[in-house]
Amino acid sequence: MTSAPHRPMTPPASTATELSRHPLRLRLRPKAPTTGYVDGAWWPHGRDLSSELPALLAVLAVRLGPVQRVSYNLTEWDTPPRRLTVDGQPTRLAGFLSQPAHTMDVIASDRGRLTLLVVPPDTESSSAHDTMMDAADRDNIDTVDHLLAAPEETP
Repeated sequence: MTSAPHRPMTPPASTATELSRHPLRLRLRPKAPTTGYVDGAWWPHGRDLSSELPALLAVLAVRLGPVQRVSYNLTEWDTPPRRLTVDGQPTRLAGFLSQPAHTMDVIASDRGRLTLLVVPPDTESSSAHDTMMDAADRDNIDTVDHLLAAPEETP
């Protein structure tokens, strides 16, 4: 596995104004026994993990507890730091070429895990919304490729 280069960083604290300017676009499945490939979907605003992750990790910490590690596909993001501190909690970031495309694993300190479908930032709004809703459906068992495929045209 190839991991990202080391670049430590602590982003500035988020303000209410910053968060309202870029609302978090996240849908999670209800807590239930795990089925399917993903536990929900996240639609980031851009490809800079160091600016996108703080809001995501703050919300996911409510469900998982402290987030210890995030694994992502190395080719889908600008070069992020190896560690990120959010609300005083250090989180290790690990980029891998072997990480399935358009996914992110978020691992808590107690080893709880969520696998998120990452909707590409440039996806059209209504398509991204539909994809996120499908990924977060309790009964969804679709693959990542199927979830991201363009809807079939009806004659």
